Amino acid sequence: MKHKYLKNVATLNLSAEKCIGCGRCVEVCPHEVFKVDERKARIKDKDLCMECGACAINCPANAITVDAGVGCAYAVIMGWLTGSEPSCDCSGGKCC
Repeated sequence: MKHKYLKNVATLNLSAEKCIGCGRCVEVCPHEVFKVDERKARIKDKDLCMECGACAINCPANAITVDAGVGCAYAVIMGWLTGSEPSCDCSGGKCC
């Protein structure tokens, strides 16, 4: 079973118009968020995204955007588990 983060918080976006279907996102994504279908990348499950940024960095067509970092969803979950204040370093040390 894949590790999901919080629903609807990932900043991941994919432009189907810009996508060239190379499959690089599928190759580099550690959580199998993408698939290539009919020569275009598709997001299988956005809630699997940990916002690492590997897909955006490796996309030759600049079809993917994501606010890369530790990942706000991960920070919130770890805060709950450890009883600490979430920190994802995306907004001055506090989670968005």
